[in-house]
Amino acid sequence: MTEAWRSKFRTAAAMAMLCRAHLLVAWVPFDRWRNSLGAARSCGGTSSSDVLATARLLAAHVEWAAVRLPFSTKCLPQAMALSWMLRRKRIGHQLVVAARPAHLRDSADALHAWIELDRHKILGDLAGPWIETLRLGVTAVE
Repeated sequence: MTEAWRSKFRTAAAMAMLCRAHLLVAWVPFDRWRNSLGAARSCGGTSSSDVLATARLLAAHVEWAAVRLPFSTKCLPQAMALSWMLRRKRIGHQLVVAARPAHLRDSADALHAWIELDRHKILGDLAGPWIETLRLGVTAVE
């Protein structure tokens, strides 16, 4: 299979994940799907630069797919879709949900979600300030 076809399949997979995430956010209680997000373990034997490059590639496919869907996909469904794709690749990451401070909540972007890998924002890098309310995929320090 050529790289062009692999790319199309990654975008199609991202579209399917975005549809799934959109439906879950709209119709299913959070506690039923929260454990499917974030992953603290990382794939062994792969350099961190390769892992970061793969994560950024998948994030680009999620963003590309989001633009092409016939409905709007906000940051949480995009972060969910990328989280599921990274979990399949066994790439450790965190899904972060945050809110703007109370005195700055006059905009439509009062809540936000993004994906981090080794403290690098892979998806959803939106200027802050943000107050983290939830971080999924973190393990206790050993």
